[in-house]
Amino acid sequence: MGIIGFHRFLITAAILFCLGYAGWEFAAYSDGAGTGALILALIFAAFALGLGVYLANLNRILHRNVE
Repeated sequence: MGIIGFHRFLITAAILFCLGYAGWEFAAYSDGAGTGALILALIFAAFALGLGVYLANLNRILHRNVE
Protein backbone atom coordinates (compact mmCIF):
# COMPACT_ATOMS: atom_id res chain seq x y z
CA MET A 1 0.00 0.00 0.00
CA GLY A 2 1.43 3.31 -1.05
CA ILE A 3 1.06 6.63 0.65
CA ILE A 4 -2.07 7.48 -1.36
CA GLY A 5 -3.67 4.18 -0.37
CA PHE A 6 -2.85 4.82 3.28
CA HIS A 7 -4.29 8.32 2.96
CA ARG A 8 -7.52 6.83 1.57
CA PHE A 9 -7.60 4.41 4.52
CA LEU A 10 -7.22 7.25 7.03
CA ILE A 11 -9.89 9.36 5.35
CA THR A 12 -12.25 6.36 5.34
CA ALA A 13 -11.56 5.82 9.05
CA ALA A 14 -12.28 9.50 9.72
CA ILE A 15 -15.58 9.27 7.81
CA LEU A 16 -16.63 6.23 9.82
CA PHE A 17 -15.68 7.96 13.07
CA CYS A 18 -17.64 11.09 12.16
CA LEU A 19 -20.70 9.07 11.18
CA GLY A 20 -20.51 7.01 14.36
CA TYR A 21 -20.13 10.06 16.57
CA ALA A 22 -22.94 11.86 14.76
CA GLY A 23 -25.19 8.84 15.31
CA TRP A 24 -24.24 8.72 18.98
CA GLU A 25 -25.06 12.41 19.42
CA PHE A 26 -28.36 12.01 17.54
CA ALA A 27 -29.24 9.17 19.92
CA ALA A 28 -28.29 11.33 22.90
CA TYR A 29 -30.44 14.16 21.57
CA SER A 30 -33.40 11.83 21.16
CA ASP A 31 -32.93 10.76 24.79
CA GLY A 32 -33.22 14.39 25.89
CA ALA A 33 -29.58 15.55 26.00
CA GLY A 34 -30.41 19.02 24.68
CA THR A 35 -29.67 21.08 21.62
CA GLY A 36 -25.90 20.86 22.13
CA ALA A 37 -26.04 17.18 21.19
CA LEU A 38 -28.06 18.01 18.08
CA ILE A 39 -25.59 20.69 17.04
CA LEU A 40 -22.64 18.30 17.49
CA ALA A 41 -24.48 15.61 15.53
CA LEU A 42 -25.10 17.98 12.63
CA ILE A 43 -21.51 19.25 12.67
CA PHE A 44 -20.04 15.75 12.57
CA ALA A 45 -22.49 14.66 9.87
CA ALA A 46 -21.30 17.65 7.82
CA PHE A 47 -17.66 16.66 8.47
CA ALA A 48 -18.43 13.13 7.23
CA LEU A 49 -20.09 14.52 4.11
CA GLY A 50 -17.17 16.84 3.41
CA LEU A 51 -14.63 14.05 3.88
CA GLY A 52 -16.70 11.83 1.59
CA VAL A 53 -16.64 14.45 -1.15
CA TYR A 54 -12.90 14.87 -0.63
CA LEU A 55 -12.33 11.11 -0.85
CA ALA A 56 -14.44 10.82 -4.00
CA ASN A 57 -12.43 13.59 -5.68
CA LEU A 58 -8.99 12.70 -4.34
CA ASN A 59 -7.52 11.72 -7.72
CA ARG A 60 -8.68 14.98 -9.27
CA ILE A 61 -7.35 16.98 -6.32
CA LEU A 62 -3.96 15.26 -6.63
CA HIS A 63 -3.99 15.79 -10.42
CA ARG A 64 -3.72 12.04 -11.05
CA ASN A 65 -5.15 10.49 -14.20
CA VAL A 66 -6.26 6.99 -13.18
CA GLU A 67 -8.43 5.07 -15.60
